Amino acid sequence: MVSTAYNAQHIFNPLLDRFYVKQHYDTFWAHLEDTKLESWMSQLPDILEEAINPEGNGNLPRWMNVMEQIKSYPGQVDYDLNQSAITVSSQPALSAEKKTELEHVLRGYHPWRKGPFSIHGIEIDTEWHSDWKWDRVSPHLSPLKGKKVLDIGCGSGYHLWRMAGEGAELAVGVDPNLLSMSQFLTLKHFIGESVPAYFLPLTLEQLPVSTKGGAFDTVFSMGVLYHRRSPIDHIYDLKQHLTPGGELVLETLVIPENYGQILVPEDRYAQMRNVWFLPSVKELTHWLKRCGFENIRCVDENQTSIEEQRSTDWMQWNSLESFLNPEDHNQSIEGYPAPLRAVMVCNTPK
Repeated sequence: MVSTAYNAQHIFNPLLDRFYVKQHYDTFWAHLEDTKLESWMSQLPDILEEAINPEGNGNLPRWMNVMEQIKSYPGQVDYDLNQSAITVSSQPALSAEKKTELEHVLRGYHPWRKGPFSIHGIEIDTEWHSDWKWDRVSPHLSPLKGKKVLDIGCGSGYHLWRMAGEGAELAVGVDPNLLSMSQFLTLKHFIGESVPAYFLPLTLEQLPVSTKGGAFDTVFSMGVLYHRRSPIDHIYDLKQHLTPGGELVLETLVIPENYGQILVPEDRYAQMRNVWFLPSVKELTHWLKRCGFENIRCVDENQTSIEEQRSTDWMQWNSLESFLNPEDHNQSIEGYPAPLRAVMVCNTPK
């Protein structure tokens, strides 16, 4: 099986060797051998080859050039995955000149949305304080140590690193955004291949289901459900990747109970066109029960603040404050309830 996987990954466009792709997946295949995910070794290469196509995204060559510059800086340095900013550093520290050069290179990945990160002393102040969400979610999780974890809609992979920091045996992130992949691979270059975190630039619908059934102990879907035209199908798609008794962590926009059962925006919601269904927590609990989940509980509700999501020097476009009613931040600019996020945790039957 090792030789099959090794040969399969060589279908990647040779240009992508510059982009850390070959090295990234070389170590990934080894984690799949003799597990329920073994079938991915033959299923994924063709799917990935199509997804990571320099001719299919006009920005990818530019991001590849950024990565090529990144690789001139020392990799496999000291790292810390268990504090608010994912941190990499080296001894001796980079000179002031090299640090300035590296910051200029990293800014080639604008916008940085999920984080924060600290790379060789360069503080990347991302649009989202993803650490705040992790602080709300992590106390309610079953221990991740020794578990296989899947994160759908992982963005730049901030939470993947936190999951790995909790001792996950394998942390797999899924997100079709190639800029997010570029940012993740940059951290991977510095942290090294010894940390079992991997990025698949796919949608959940493109992700193969293991031929041996659900393979992940914990599946996360955070900030995705409200973008799905069929939220019930999304929940079923998540469920099929879980082992019996596995844990689903579903974080999504909801509406206050006194607003009604469900909100379907007429056009935009907080200036987003791709928002479809915002249920109440009671209705979302019903959806999860109907999909066969057990032990369903809402462990957190939090209205997103303009301190948690905001424009920064590393994400200079409009952010949440521009999408709220300027006279009442409890309303979106369209007059709907402001973004309220609920964290649901539940289990598949054993």
